[in-house]
Amino acid sequence: QGIHIPDQTVIKKGPVSISKHNSVSAIPIHKDGLFGGVVNPNEVFCSVPGRLSLLSSTSKYKVTVAEVQRRLSPPECLNASLLGGVLRRAKSKNGGRSLREKLDKIGLNLPAGRRKAANVTLLTSLVEGEAVHLARDFGYVCETEFPTKAIAEYVNRQHSDPNEQVQRKNMLLAAKQICKEFTDLLSQDRTPLGNSRPQPILEPGIQSCLTHFSLISHGFGTPAMCAALTALQNYLTEAIKAMDKMYLNNNPNSHNETGSKAGDKDEKHRK
Repeated sequence: QGIHIPDQTVIKKGPVSISKHNSVSAIPIHKDGLFGGVVNPNEVFCSVPGRLSLLSSTSKYKVTVAEVQRRLSPPECLNASLLGGVLRRAKSKNGGRSLREKLDKIGLNLPAGRRKAANVTLLTSLVEGEAVHLARDFGYVCETEFPTKAIAEYVNRQHSDPNEQVQRKNMLLAAKQICKEFTDLLSQDRTPLGNSRPQPILEPGIQSCLTHFSLISHGFGTPAMCAALTALQNYLTEAIKAMDKMYLNNNPNSHNETGSKAGDKDEKHRK
């Protein structure tokens, strides 16, 4: 059975203009006359210079046909002007028409006068490669530079009442479990990015929600959330360690008893 394509699809209906150098056999056509996909979605449509790099180390990111299709499809439905900005195309008198013609050749339809469907953010201007690169760098900074231990020790000092320590540790352990459940779910997101089309493992309902978030953020959202949640997990771990240390300092006998029990076990083991 053919894939159902909604009315707002950017995949062109009807015949596509194919030059003599291109093969029409690569285009799957269903019996209803609708194209089952664009010509070669993994093909590189263009290379785009990064917006966030320093001048001394400008990166270039490859943009696939599939990525362009995602920008033209819901939830963003970018128009020619915005798509041209994302792809860093120079403004010209016939720039919109030129872009539409280039898209037409690969089976993508971009109507003139189209209105965008989503609010524009700074992430709208980034191609997926750069958005993912930004998320990766953010994750690295969170992991290496975020002061989880210092914050955990500072916050714990605000809760030094010995009568509250057991309850507070249980709260920290519960928070860590909830945080892990959330992070584990996000790590199962299988939204297509670049030229990858991973097999979904989540239920369609929740995967579609995560896909919406990923499409709006051009792939930045989920890995950035995971980076922040990992920093939170590390904070909770350090808070529990600091809480245990504080408990031992407030209850030195407990520490001695623990050491005595360990010594007894060693003694029995030697016998």
